[in-house]
Amino acid sequence: MAPTVPQPRVPVEQSDPVRQWYENELGWATAPGPGPVRLLTGLRFDVLELPAEAGFAALRHLGPKAPVALRGETMRLLVGAGSADELPGLLDWLEWGDIPLGLTALGAGRRMVAPTPPGWSGSRGAAVWLRPPEPGCEVEPTLPALSSLPAMGRGGTALHSDPAVGSGLVRLVDTAATQCHRVRLRRRSRQPLAFS
Repeated sequence: MAPTVPQPRVPVEQSDPVRQWYENELGWATAPGPGPVRLLTGLRFDVLELPAEAGFAALRHLGPKAPVALRGETMRLLVGAGSADELPGLLDWLEWGDIPLGLTALGAGRRMVAPTPPGWSGSRGAAVWLRPPEPGCEVEPTLPALSSLPAMGRGGTALHSDPAVGSGLVRLVDTAATQCHRVRLRRRSRQPLAFS
């Protein structure tokens, strides 16, 4: 009788079906380590995080195939890689820079907890896809990105008269900032007034 050779042991990380789905089906990088699977941002996409209440109004400025995730009261909009670095300057340019909005971005060197893949059951409170990415499809063409920023001339005027130029990331951020501000004002108006 020939001795049986045991199958090679698969490291625990590689046996995680969620990790496998992201890496093999989508080609997205994940962070090594135990615990929930985390997606590396700044490589293929960055993430805008905002209150979910504000995010639903901003969805109209995303293409129908742009992935969107929800975790609790936070919405995560995937945008082109490099967009997180541009967010502070873009908010200043749109005159939102000095206002606390609750609008943040995850870019290079950051991580996002991976939402449960579409059609899979996840744990309660886990992130879920509102608009899932499509396996086998490149995500980059579906995302608002820096290439959609308008070229600016002297005095801050747009060099292009075509309204489609600059409609991607600029319109998304402007709408998201406006909606975040509205949510903030609504929440403040619900608080009782303090008189001294």
